[in-house]
Amino acid sequence: MNYSGNEQTGQVTGAAPEQRITSGQPTYDIAQIMGGIYGEGIIGLKGAFSRDWAHQLHQDILALYAEALQRPGGAVGRGPKRHYVEIHPENIRVFLELVTHPWVTTVCEAVLGPDYKIVEIGFDVPNPGAMNQPWHRDFPAPEETLRGRRINSLAFNLTTVDVQEDMGPFEIAPGTQWDYPEGFEHGMFPPKSAYARYEERAQRKMPQMGDISARSALTIHRGTANHSDKARPALVLGVDAPGGINAERHDLQISRAFYEKLPQNVRQHLTYRLVDSLEPIVQAHTIEGLIMGEA
Repeated sequence: MNYSGNEQTGQVTGAAPEQRITSGQPTYDIAQIMGGIYGEGIIGLKGAFSRDWAHQLHQDILALYAEALQRPGGAVGRGPKRHYVEIHPENIRVFLELVTHPWVTTVCEAVLGPDYKIVEIGFDVPNPGAMNQPWHRDFPAPEETLRGRRINSLAFNLTTVDVQEDMGPFEIAPGTQWDYPEGFEHGMFPPKSAYARYEERAQRKMPQMGDISARSALTIHRGTANHSDKARPALVLGVDAPGGINAERHDLQISRAFYEKLPQNVRQHLTYRLVDSLEPIVQAHTIEGLIMGEA
């Protein structure tokens, strides 16, 4: 499923939720949200934000990326010529608009419950020359999913460029969030004997600036080879249900000055460390199996 749909309403085809306008505010079909996350494992909304908004995010990411590359441990390898950088929420100008967007809040509440917590914000950058990643999950599946058949975390992704086929698009194997990790290295990397099944199911995503997606990070996926001369930055927002443990892998810091500016309905959904001044993040969630790329 590519991100295609009605430019006027923002509706996306396939497993994406229906949008309706009620009293000037959009509402979204909860059944379609749940069906998409529990079915294919990924949903998306076209045109959630303006292209100017996405361009502002792009500028902030480029500046943060340049700074991270100069700092030891600032950018973590996710394969050859591919990095992940965890950031502070207040270092992107559009953070508040992102986390209060009605589609984002509706998806979080529908899938994770009203007491969901934002635990991570960062970005991936597949640069020119990045290779195919091995098929993987972002972390081992918890018991809530393996035995309870419950999705207790979500990853939202926003591209900051218009993705083209040669730019190393994100590729996902729908429905595989439920795969039991038999033979998975570190609970995350399926054996190569399973690759044919993932490649048969694979969908490449070509979102445009302003589009957003939400997925289970347990759905088997990979970044593909970037054959272009352009980088493909994408923002990542990680959210947990109550009882989720992904906050342990991250260090979401909020300065006291920024905290005072946040509305209560945002504060209550953050898992954070309150600090007088922001500290460099020591990345706690390295993924060793991605460093070398696909063999």
